[in-house]
Amino acid sequence: MSLNTFDAETADNLEDIEKQFAVKAVQQMETYWNLLQSIPGSKLKLTKYDDEIVEEVLKDFPEFASPEGVAKVSEDDMKSAAGKARWRNFLKKFEDKVQDYNFGTLLRSDASKEYDQHGTIFVVRLQFYAIEILRNRYGLNDWVCQKK
Repeated sequence: MSLNTFDAETADNLEDIEKQFAVKAVQQMETYWNLLQSIPGSKLKLTKYDDEIVEEVLKDFPEFASPEGVAKVSEDDMKSAAGKARWRNFLKKFEDKVQDYNFGTLLRSDASKEYDQHGTIFVVRLQFYAIEILRNRYGLNDWVCQKK
């Protein structure tokens, strides 16, 4: 089977592949957390497209235009049918720009808390970037570095 004929909708779930994705997501989470502990989030640049990501996410999600809009995010809102449609439209804008934009990663549902079992959402990387870039620009992650 070639990649051109691979259909993710009908493919079997292979436990080893799922484990590898989980390992990658945890590694990315640990790397990001270590960065936040070392550098105030407000001084971080996550991608070379940060400004464009912010511009587009604020067009598509005007509720994120204030710190309160991204401080806490709801998994139910993100993964509802309407939420998925909104995010899908946003993701399309960057599919040819941001490498691995649709890889799974972990996002804290509440910017005032650390990653934990109950407050972590599995999202695609571009969703992570959109929310975390805004959180960083609003200074919502600076507490991590100050705490350490």
